[in-house]
Amino acid sequence: MGEQVERVDEYDEVLGVVDRAEAIHRGWLHRVATIVCRDTEGRFLVHRRPDGVPRFPGHLNWMLGGAVDVAESYEDAAARELAEELDVLARPRFVFKFLCRGAISPYWLGLHEVVVAEPVRPDPSEVAWHGWVSERELAELVRHQAFVPDAREAFHRYREGPIG
Repeated sequence: MGEQVERVDEYDEVLGVVDRAEAIHRGWLHRVATIVCRDTEGRFLVHRRPDGVPRFPGHLNWMLGGAVDVAESYEDAAARELAEELDVLARPRFVFKFLCRGAISPYWLGLHEVVVAEPVRPDPSEVAWHGWVSERELAELVRHQAFVPDAREAFHRYREGPIG
């Protein structure tokens, strides 16, 4: 049995529990929690995905995250993913969510933000390289072809301000 997620509707209401791979294959909506990390100087953490991962190998991203588990809130998922991927124990702040059409399949993307004052220890299976960049530098990287497409959409929405 694969990773179980809640299938949701266009209003982010739960319809049932399904296998995530099946949800992706069938284009069923599910939930993903993402985290944007900033340092105490306001810079953004950017990372490159490992070459061996199945989705967007070698691509740049400004978000960390993953699927929201069954009966888990976006906020709890964001905190769990932050601990798993960067070994940072913190409670990211929910910023907004939107229905992301997705490069692979559609899903609800919950974006969170956290200020990280401690050194990060990235999981090499998730992060091949990382660095801190200004918002201007990030805006340049977002235009790069090897930037995760869904992360590009989230960045533009983030810059536009709160959307609910």
